[in-house]
Amino acid sequence: MVKYTDAVLDRVFGALADPTRRGVLESLAGGSCAVSELAASSDMSLPGFLKHLRVLEDAGLIAREKEGRVVSCELSAQPMRTASAWMSRYEKFWSERLDSLARYLYQQEELQTWNRQPSRTSPRSSSGGTSPSRRRKSGGHGPTRKR
Repeated sequence: MVKYTDAVLDRVFGALADPTRRGVLESLAGGSCAVSELAASSDMSLPGFLKHLRVLEDAGLIAREKEGRVVSCELSAQPMRTASAWMSRYEKFWSERLDSLARYLYQQEELQTWNRQPSRTSPRSSSGGTSPSRRRKSGGHGPTRKR
């Protein structure tokens, strides 16, 4: 198992693991938004929703700003860029592997087509009629032996 010690990346992926937090990020993609507006779209209590915002803030994905009594949130893109760069390395790896697999399967399919021999069965008659079956050379069953 590969172990890495990038705490920032761990927090980002941990924050992105929850659908509520991903929904918050989607809402903030359009611009800054008040916490009360964000919380209204979720089906949970305000304290529960604030815990989700805290996870996003700890991961660096959002920044909170307070003006008077209104707290608003804004999306921070840098941690997402770091996560995207990390995933792009593995995307390249898997794309190369899947392309190699596709080439191999295509080659195997071509070989099977090439090696396939035409069937040697006799051609069927084009007429629609049926021919009578042959008679057997021997007669019917003989007498059975009684005990």
